[in-house]
Amino acid sequence: MQQVEKSVFREKAGRRLAWCAMNWLLLVVLSALPVSAVQASTSLLFIGNSFTFGWGSPVQFYRAHTVKDLNGQGIGGVPALFKVFTVEAGLHWEVSLETQPGVGIDWHYANRREVLVSRSWDHVTMMGYSLLDRAKPGDPALLVQSAQQMAALLHGVNPQVDIQLEATFPRADQLYDSKGHWFGKTVDEMANDIRAGYDLAAATHPAIHGVVPVGETWARAMRSGVADANPYDGMDAGKVNLWTYDHYHASAFGYYLKALVMFGHFTKLDPRMLGAGECAAYELGFSPAEASALQQAAFEQLASSGRVKPAASQPPAASPQRRCPTL
Repeated sequence: MQQVEKSVFREKAGRRLAWCAMNWLLLVVLSALPVSAVQASTSLLFIGNSFTFGWGSPVQFYRAHTVKDLNGQGIGGVPALFKVFTVEAGLHWEVSLETQPGVGIDWHYANRREVLVSRSWDHVTMMGYSLLDRAKPGDPALLVQSAQQMAALLHGVNPQVDIQLEATFPRADQLYDSKGHWFGKTVDEMANDIRAGYDLAAATHPAIHGVVPVGETWARAMRSGVADANPYDGMDAGKVNLWTYDHYHASAFGYYLKALVMFGHFTKLDPRMLGAGECAAYELGFSPAEASALQQAAFEQLASSGRVKPAASQPPAASPQRRCPTL
């Protein structure tokens, strides 16, 4: 009888030991994996050009290690800012980009199809050339055609893909230089013309679910006194310049505002939740007041269409600036 009891005891002890060993091994394996492998993440692909990768500013190579550049060029850009915002918000987004300067969606469709369909994506944002068509400024026909083609391609890989087009920001050189296509018109007029072209493109395929209002947010920031509307006549005191030195591309302020709009549009969260002490703004050298004003402009534009609602609570206005977390 004692021998039987001893045998049962040894069997139970052996099972407990094996169970503990298996759990210990599981913990070891999980601790060795990156957070993204343990926690479910949402994927987002940026397809764009120099307006995406942040040409003319320190944003271009900002925190490039936090995103995946499908072309292997070490770009951080607006996608890296978006990634930082999601981390600060406690979200898990896997962010990738495929960019080429001076091109539209048609170029990516013709030259990068294999890369773009190498996996499926939950969300995709894409933009055309800043004039709608480089050869025919203001003509949306090429954008409309290429957006439909790209949407069909991506939808074929993932029928549930959410595609959002980006209505690009206005260009000062096109508004205030006599050679510009929109010379003599206002920032709002150029932003509205660009948006109209993207609305036409968005209607071409059911996988295209909307348009990110980047250009309209820039115009709003200028109307509200956050940003200077005409860099050719000098800078107004207390305002930021959303353009860089060529009056074509964005400054760090401009790309930051664009990333805020992207963040709010895709997550449907109030960008003001990031607070005046937001870490990317601090690392780029913005004042708390500048960060807060840009967040407010992004919120107002997104709220005007019902895309976001005010956050239940906001960080204190005097929240200290801080470095971004190590990723």
